Amino acid sequence: QVQLVESGGGLVQAGGSLRLSCAASGRTFSSYSLGWFRQAPGKEREFVAGITSGGSTNYADSVKGRFSISRDAAKSTVYLEINSLKPEDTAVYYCNVRVRGVDYWGQGTQVTVSS
Repeated sequence: QVQLVESGGGLVQAGGSLRLSCAASGRTFSSYSLGWFRQAPGKEREFVAGITSGGSTNYADSVKGRFSISRDAAKSTVYLEINSLKPEDTAVYYCNVRVRGVDYWGQGTQVTVSS
């Protein structure tokens, strides 16, 4: 069974940085794209960043230049470096993988940015 476990969130001042991690288990993920999404209070869950099995990345316009996604295939872990944090980045951040048309999500990690 696919499991995703996020960690690394916290309370940080505006302008600060965090590194989120997502550990995947239950199968081999090296051939799958992995992604990060976030959901702020009262808002829809939105795409933040994704990385393919080959290492190609893409980002939401709102985070380009500030966020960086990477993966460690050996550890089945995907990371999200988030820099120059803004209060509007406050949200629960979720890791995602789609396997055979089924979306899997972790429990999320809270990121709170104070102004």
